[in-house]
Amino acid sequence: MAYITPLLTTVVESVKKTTSSLDRDFAELEKLQNSVKSIKTFVFNSYTRLEQNLKIELSKIRSDIPVFTTSDKIVGKSYFAISPIEGLINFAHGNADFAVSVALIENDEIVCGVIYNPSRDEMFFAHVGMGAFKEGPRNHERLRVSSLKDIESALVSAGSNFDKDASKLSKIHTAILSRTGNLRVSGSVALDLAYLASGKLDASVSLNNHFCSLAAGILMVKEAGGAVRSLNQTDIRVEDIKKVRETGDLIATNFNLNQKIFEIFK
Repeated sequence: MAYITPLLTTVVESVKKTTSSLDRDFAELEKLQNSVKSIKTFVFNSYTRLEQNLKIELSKIRSDIPVFTTSDKIVGKSYFAISPIEGLINFAHGNADFAVSVALIENDEIVCGVIYNPSRDEMFFAHVGMGAFKEGPRNHERLRVSSLKDIESALVSAGSNFDKDASKLSKIHTAILSRTGNLRVSGSVALDLAYLASGKLDASVSLNNHFCSLAAGILMVKEAGGAVRSLNQTDIRVEDIKKVRETGDLIATNFNLNQKIFEIFK
């Protein structure tokens, strides 16, 4: 199909190939729940193996650019940004809210992105200018953000990558609940953004994320008709992806709720 470019097809296939072991590992975790030490070792080995395999496969696609993960400092304007297990704590506890996130950035523009939850076999993908989609058995479903305008009925996700922001995150939770009454904390920002692009969430707020955790989801939301801003912006009339990358603080919404959600935090 026209919206699946050869580049995006190759990235999707690489993600599927490397995550086959992750699906098996997730199925094994239930057997290890009585041994904390065994779980930690098992999860570490699973994560490391997936990270290495992703780097190998993506390097076959573009050998001229580096592959950065959430433990790396990003340098340059062209690279792959990957989060091998986005929602690692969930994965370690046998919770299915985790995903593999991969994005290709060229000249500081997010070109394509893939978010895949192997436990549910949910594959989301997007190419800049061509839309965002969810893989289906026959036809792929085009993603659209919700059209909800009523903030009181909005379902909003909120999370943080670091415990040190517990106080700030608590204030954000309180602010959201005071206006919407509907708050979701999933533990995986990549999945939150994929679900926002799918219309299953109306907005998402997240603090202190590495850009590798956000890149694919940012493209997904934008291509599905949503808006992405830095939580620290004062002017919401323009997007500032550069500031999102620098701070890791993100607010993403459907188009109708953009200003209303932003006003909660001002």
